[in-house]
Amino acid sequence: MEKATIRDVMEADGGDFDKVELIPSTVTDEVTALRTKSVDAIWIFYAWAGVKTELEGLETDYVAFADLDPVFDFYTPVIIANNTFLAEEPETARAFLDAVSRGYQFAMEHPQEAGDILCKAAPELDPELVKASQEYLADKYQADAPKWGYIDQERWDAYYAWLNENGLTETPIEAGTGYSNEYLP
Repeated sequence: MEKATIRDVMEADGGDFDKVELIPSTVTDEVTALRTKSVDAIWIFYAWAGVKTELEGLETDYVAFADLDPVFDFYTPVIIANNTFLAEEPETARAFLDAVSRGYQFAMEHPQEAGDILCKAAPELDPELVKASQEYLADKYQADAPKWGYIDQERWDAYYAWLNENGLTETPIEAGTGYSNEYLP
């Protein structure tokens, strides 16, 4: 999936994917890898590594794949449940998603305090980075969705179609499957 994504955006921009040398990812500190030229480019989660480049004053040419092609505006992360569990324990699923939703709502409304909570639970993390990341994410957790956790079928299906078109699934994934908004609060 990652290789197909990179190939797709490069070719759409006139690049030659065959000239890219891919290396195994052992990078745990993207800023250092870029500064020391261990890598020329790296796929990052902007809310963490991108924010860290800003905090450390490292100029980068960040490109969001979704800005190049809306199909790459896929949902991440996602919460996955077993269909049998959902059929047998729908109220447990609803209660779980209600609790998760309240946590995200708190993080959206109080990003600094959410960062403090995370740092207390994981003191090895850099508090400045955690809080800056939470500030960056606060308006992205829900973005333009009517409520937190809501999945838009058109957006979901567009990514499935791209996966199918690129032969990245063993069997084609049918539109309208693989997600539910039914258990959201």
